[in-house]
Amino acid sequence: QVQLAESGGGLVQPGGSLRLSCVASRKIFGVYTNGWYRQAPGKQRELVARITFGGTTTYADSVKGRFTISRDNTKNTVYLQMNSLKPEDTAVYYCNLVQTYEYWGQGTQVTVSS
Repeated sequence: QVQLAESGGGLVQPGGSLRLSCVASRKIFGVYTNGWYRQAPGKQRELVARITFGGTTTYADSVKGRFTISRDNTKNTVYLQMNSLKPEDTAVYYCNLVQTYEYWGQGTQVTVSS
């Protein structure tokens, strides 16, 4: 079992930045993929960014050029750097780990508003 814990959400003005962190409860051995998803009120959960074991990254078109996913294996942590935030980025953000099983964090709220 792996527990994932997100942090770093909050209220930010449009154009601002936030960095989300997701810490795994233990070191992950083997091949796995990390992802960040988000879910806005009344909408389905959607993929924001993904990073493979080898470091290949994928982004939703809506965040390309603004968000960056990265991972620090020494800290069992994956990050989502979010710049130039827009009101439409407001959502609960969830981190995800896929290996044999799929694991989810509890989510962290990001609100972009003036």
